[in-house]
Amino acid sequence: MRDEQEFIDLLYGRLAELRAEAEGAVREVLPVGGSGHQARLEREVLVAERSGLLAAFNAGESGLCFGRLAFRDGRDHHIGRIGMRRDDPERTPLVVDWRAEVARPFYLATGHTPMGLRRRRHITTEGRRVTGLHDELMDLTDTERTGYEGSDADAVLLASLDAARTGRMHDIVQTIQAEQDRIIRAPHHGILVVEGGPGTGKTVVALHRAAYLLYAHRELLARRAVLIVGPNPAFLGYIAEVLPSLGETGVLLATPGDLFPGVTATGTDTARAAEVKGSAAMADALARFVRDR
Repeated sequence: MRDEQEFIDLLYGRLAELRAEAEGAVREVLPVGGSGHQARLEREVLVAERSGLLAAFNAGESGLCFGRLAFRDGRDHHIGRIGMRRDDPERTPLVVDWRAEVARPFYLATGHTPMGLRRRRHITTEGRRVTGLHDELMDLTDTERTGYEGSDADAVLLASLDAARTGRMHDIVQTIQAEQDRIIRAPHHGILVVEGGPGTGKTVVALHRAAYLLYAHRELLARRAVLIVGPNPAFLGYIAEVLPSLGETGVLLATPGDLFPGVTATGTDTARAAEVKGSAAMADALARFVRDR
């Protein structure tokens, strides 16, 4: 436990350094003169980039690191909400972003398919204090014991499910299951439909997929933006904290009534109109309308 606590302390120290660097860069750029269009554009881009970094660092404050992967070949990686590197010439990784390919065994490895792992560690924290460790042995020939091994591989998931509810949706970055990971990291070839009954986790998986796509296709999506459309303001309020907790703050949230610029729909359909609009036939009618336009 002490080793992990020392690492967490080191991690938060590095986070404070990176936050101070980003804040300093913003302060330096804001007063810079130059009234030309190019100068203003460059200044705005730099401020936006550094402000985005600050938002990601602030988001990573809670549950910054939650896992560790020990590979049979000697590699050892801590897994967290955001990636961070040491301030050395090699830019050595301190913690790996959960969306990176090297972090995937944290979600997919099993005793039958260990994906090169020797052991997988779940790290539980409260604030900056390590409160629990849970090790899963992937290599049964490994004789090393830490005292944190557990026979119940689902202990961390069950603890998460038993956690107190707050009225807001939380991220599942620490407990993503294999079938959820396959959806989140599916190749970006266009529309992906996630189906399931009420309460099966469709929305939270979709939000984590948005976070993954922003990581894997940052340049493309930063230009085009990401829009989350919810049925009503209450729903958007319920899910509003998920993406920021994953370090993604540049996502727009809107209801269908807010999609047309400068117009907010306030009308209410009659029961008959709502029935017609919600019917399967409406999809065909809309498709014909779009083709006609």
